[in-house]
Amino acid sequence: MTKKDDDTHFNMAPKRKADFHQPPNNLKFKVGQGGLSDDILDKAQALLENNTTDFRPLGEMYLDSMMRGINAVKSSPDSKTNDEAIIAAILFPAMQLKANGGMFHYNLVTSISDRLIQFLEVIDEVDQDALEIVMAFHTTIRAVLLGQIRGHGGQRGADLMQALIDACFRYFEKHPQKKTSK
Repeated sequence: MTKKDDDTHFNMAPKRKADFHQPPNNLKFKVGQGGLSDDILDKAQALLENNTTDFRPLGEMYLDSMMRGINAVKSSPDSKTNDEAIIAAILFPAMQLKANGGMFHYNLVTSISDRLIQFLEVIDEVDQDALEIVMAFHTTIRAVLLGQIRGHGGQRGADLMQALIDACFRYFEKHPQKKTSK
């Protein structure tokens, strides 16, 4: 198995994927068709770029939610660790961290969360080894938030990401029976 930074899902076939539902756009129906002016788009972009809202309380909320999912795995019998509801309890907060990290200038949180999501999408169950990897992702995201590491974190951020990616590859090397190649 080769290790490349651009390998999504660690060279594995996803076992679960988020479903996207397109709700009816009632507001668009009421106001009609058309786009936004460049002026409005520029203002929205400036608002995002100059956002000074502290993301840490929201990030901690998602990490706490993720920890509840982790605790559900720890407290469930071994036969229940492949329960999709348990995996979703970890996956959903990771998706929220991925979606919101970059908006608040925590791009490293977005990147780490993305890799956690890719890992969770390809495992069959959250066994003890997978749980340790999930905990490593959780701890790393918490450290980034507490350290207020904004942006991509420079070389330290790249080293953290690589360590997590390597741990995921080692998991699949250790558990070849759980491997489903793309």
